[in-house]
Amino acid sequence: MATVPSVSNSITVRLEVPATGNAVSSITTAVESSGGSVTGLDVTASGLEALRIDVTVAAASVAHGEEIVEKLRAIDGVVIGKVSDRTFLMHLGGKIEMSSKLPIRNRDDLSMIYTPGVARVCMAIAENPEDARRLTIKRNSVAVVTDGSAVLGLGNIGPMAALPVMEGKAALFKRFANIDAWPICLDTQDSDEIVAIVKAIAPGFAGINLEDISAPRCFEIEARLREALDIPVFHDDQHGTAIVVLAALTNALKVVGKDIADVRVVMSGAGAAGTAILKLLLDAGVEHATVADVHGVVHSGREDLNESLRWIAEHTNRSGRTGSLKEAVRDADVFIGVSAPNVLDGDDIASMADNAIVFALANPDPEVDPAVARQTAAVVATGRSDFPNQINNVLVFPGVFRGLLDAQSRTVNSEMMIAAARALAATVLDDQLNPNYIIPSVFHPDVAKTVAAAVREAALAAGGSGDRAPDRPTPGIVGTLDTAAFPVVRL
Repeated sequence: MATVPSVSNSITVRLEVPATGNAVSSITTAVESSGGSVTGLDVTASGLEALRIDVTVAAASVAHGEEIVEKLRAIDGVVIGKVSDRTFLMHLGGKIEMSSKLPIRNRDDLSMIYTPGVARVCMAIAENPEDARRLTIKRNSVAVVTDGSAVLGLGNIGPMAALPVMEGKAALFKRFANIDAWPICLDTQDSDEIVAIVKAIAPGFAGINLEDISAPRCFEIEARLREALDIPVFHDDQHGTAIVVLAALTNALKVVGKDIADVRVVMSGAGAAGTAILKLLLDAGVEHATVADVHGVVHSGREDLNESLRWIAEHTNRSGRTGSLKEAVRDADVFIGVSAPNVLDGDDIASMADNAIVFALANPDPEVDPAVARQTAAVVATGRSDFPNQINNVLVFPGVFRGLLDAQSRTVNSEMMIAAARALAATVLDDQLNPNYIIPSVFHPDVAKTVAAAVREAALAAGGSGDRAPDRPTPGIVGTLDTAAFPVVRL
């Protein structure tokens, strides 16, 4: 699949050109003839003999950007100055910051925000720990925890290199759900140590978002933390992806007029995301599912099954299929890929049932070329932003956590995740639904609040309310003030 210029590979080139002649038009021609796209051209200084111009260019890759710069350098009279990578500039100094919600203008402010006044609040929480949700940042805080072992499509790059992703996640939490999220990058990949560390820092948070932890360790870590903590633990790579896939499938099935209980679903990928998607689809009503990994169809007769694959073999593939992925997709209604690039081709998609649904979610290169798949499939979705129907976790994790925090939930379960998926699907109205619009944009104004409301309702219905504190007012809060707590001072 040919790559195209993208803002993620955007550069700004500062150059000087003669004030007369056709140098400016030569710049544009050089960029476009190299396959780039000029997105901005600004004159930043001018003199009698020369102009200084900042040219912003979208390239297809870092190497492509370098080729474009060399093409500009070859223009007669052009002198190249600084070349800035716009993505790196955006990350300069980090993408998030901590700021105070209250001004500290004088001694009075200082004495209430910090010592001595803060001691009274500390003692109130010591007497009743549930007051921490009312009187500290805990009520609106999520820890974004990683060990850097499975970062995006980059693999095991470690905690330091994972930090930019965790910062980005925190920025998205704030942008879409007004949640204060904190990147926590752990310099260990030992499951016992990760569990112990997260348990130790949990008192300061109302939720834990596990991120980019490799399978199968992520399953154990999540399960142990859910058992140990009284706040929700959510592995977004698993459950965020699963929720969006279920929402997209719900609407795709409407488009093709099929029922979730009747369709035959074939999945490629049995890692963290694939397993979570499978479990949520089964909970949502899928009856006929088959899973393939790099060794072919998962079935009970295979001798290489670990605990996770054994569970898959026991809960799928009722017809006892064996063989390859290509054989499995024949006559299937739905294909969902969370695996590797180009494992299927156009002939494989053409062999599927009529009105087939294809979700090819490997990034950046899907399991099958979306343009090729669209020739025979009725609905196609990818994980990419340059094709319709992008399956993107940011559609759900802010709203899911907003709902969990608002309900002061102690956990997150499949009922809450199904509620989130149904709410997300419902943001696409019936008169908007079509093969190229089964899932809304991440900037759709109703997404986060709709998902949050559904999750909050499901959490409260499951008994997840935070109204577990003793039946008494929080000391010092206006409207519930206990005047007996204050001595009477006679002048």
